[in-house]
Amino acid sequence: MAEATFDDFLKLDIRAGRVIRAEAFPEARKPAIKLWVDFGEEIGERKTSAQITAHYDPEVLVGKTVMGVVNFPPRQIGKFMSEVLVLGVPDAAGEVVLISPDQEVPLGGRLF
Repeated sequence: MAEATFDDFLKLDIRAGRVIRAEAFPEARKPAIKLWVDFGEEIGERKTSAQITAHYDPEVLVGKTVMGVVNFPPRQIGKFMSEVLVLGVPDAAGEVVLISPDQEVPLGGRLF
């Protein structure tokens, strides 16, 4: 992997958001869930698709605080436009576990 500079890191706008809606995405090629995430007043609501079905059901995601990159350009996923990249790390089996603050934080709070 190429070495990154601190300036490269500063280009990423990673914010805390709360899932306000989640639903199955059966049309996706790989099992996925559609998420609508509130990133607070400055950024607002953004939607995305995430391949997180191994550990999450849509109904348990509502209210969960997640971290997401909010300054990537939108990306078409089938008939769904993804506007944010929620972040996660793989478990031992390679399945995504979402990154979430361990305490309550303001919506839109920027990672630094």
